[in-house]
Parts: sequence; structure tokens; C-alpha cells
Amino acid sequence: MPAGAGAAAAKPRTRTVWIAGDSTAAQKYADAAPETGWGMALPFFLSRSLTVANHAVNGRSSKSFIDEGRLDTVLADIRPGDFLLVQFGHNDQKAADPARYTEPWTTYREHLLRYVAGARARGARPVLLTPVERRRFDAGGDAVPTHGEYPAAMRALAAEEGVPLVDVQAASLAEWDRLGPEPSKAYFNWLAPGESPNHPDGERDNTHFRPRGAIEVARLVASGLRERGVLAARDVRRLEEPVPDAWITWPSPAA
Repeated sequence: MPAGAGAAAAKPRTRTVWIAGDSTAAQKYADAAPETGWGMALPFFLSRSLTVANHAVNGRSSKSFIDEGRLDTVLADIRPGDFLLVQFGHNDQKAADPARYTEPWTTYREHLLRYVAGARARGARPVLLTPVERRRFDAGGDAVPTHGEYPAAMRALAAEEGVPLVDVQAASLAEWDRLGPEPSKAYFNWLAPGESPNHPDGERDNTHFRPRGAIEVARLVASGLRERGVLAARDVRRLEEPVPDAWITWPSPAA
């Protein structure tokens, strides 16, 4: 064998898809089941040459994620060729909480730029994801947006900075509208009393997902990454195939 042939034939390293976001994407544990973050389902739609590092955390905004040092943790390990998916907006809206609030056209954009610049400085590719929509319908049964100016601000920033954008807000709003008020409940953490031991009195949660919702939002994300040219056809799978809810599992809570 010629010198160096073994190295040349070595399997390419696995690239990592990092997620910086909030509870809609975050890993959930057995004590929260059946609540499911879409980041838990994303691996079902990616090839085995990609791994997912889900750093999304409940309750974080673009600001608090940085202030707590979580972006620094991601940037310490991200490598050239990796991807950084950035989805915030739910908690940036909380004007009564100065630790999390950002104004869409100023501080929200400024914080998002730190994710973009940090990834680019390390040879990774940033991708902005508009916040996934909540479940809200008007009196006529039409799905209505809930994120104010944040999606528009992110879209404008992505265009100005040449950052790929997956418009999860628009895609999910269209999906909830297609489903309608009653069927969409099966995608969110709506539970009858006694249905889950973690929610003995039931739950009516229009923000967080059950497995079906998390799977379908992850499909939207993976499809958007392919459509935007962030991922190649060989990087994705099952985009048109059913994925069983039973594939979702919840590990024991972290010690």
C-alpha cells in the first residue's frame, strides 16, 4: 500500500449540527414526558454522517443563552464544517423580564449577530431559524401568528448578512392552519386528566410539543435545510416518509 493511502482512505469525520435555542427544541427527560423538543427528532431526518448536539435549554432567549455562557460552550467545541442552528424568539418577547427581553429590531438582531459571527470565525456555518409558531386560532378557525416582529427582524438580518434562513415560523403556521384547531392539539402537549403520570390533572399547552408535533417540526427544519442548500440530498433522509411517535424516547433526568 502506498505511503499515506490509509489516511487518504480514512472515513471523513462526522459533522455536527449544533442547536442553540429554547424549550421548543430542547432535550426533554422522563419527568417531562410526553413533552418533546423538535431537536430530539431531528436525527431521524439526517444521515448518519451528521450528529446532533442539542444545546437548546428551556426558557432561554437569544440574550440569556449568551449571558449564561452557553454560546461560549458551543463555540469552544464547534469545528470547521459544522452547522449552528439558531432559533430564539419565544422568550425574547418577555418584556417584563430584563434578563431575557430583547427588542426585535435592535438588541435581538445584535445578539443573533454574535451567534453568526462566532460560528463563522470558527469555520462553521450559521443558520437562522425563525421561532416555531404556537398553537393559536382566531374565531374563524384560522391559525394566527404570535411572535410579533421577531420573525421579520430575523429574516431581514439573514438577508443583510447572507445567512441561510429556515422560516420555521411560516412553515409551522401553515401546518397548524392546515390541521385546524382540533387536530392540531395532537401535536401539542394537550393531555387529558390521567393521560400522563407527569400531568395527572391534564395539560393544555399551546407552545410545547408531543412526539407527533416535534417530529413534524423537525421534518420542517430538515426540509428547510435541504431546500436552502445548507445540506445536500445525501445529508437528509425520510423527508417524505412517516416516522413513528414511538421512536421518541425520554432519558432519565440528568443527575
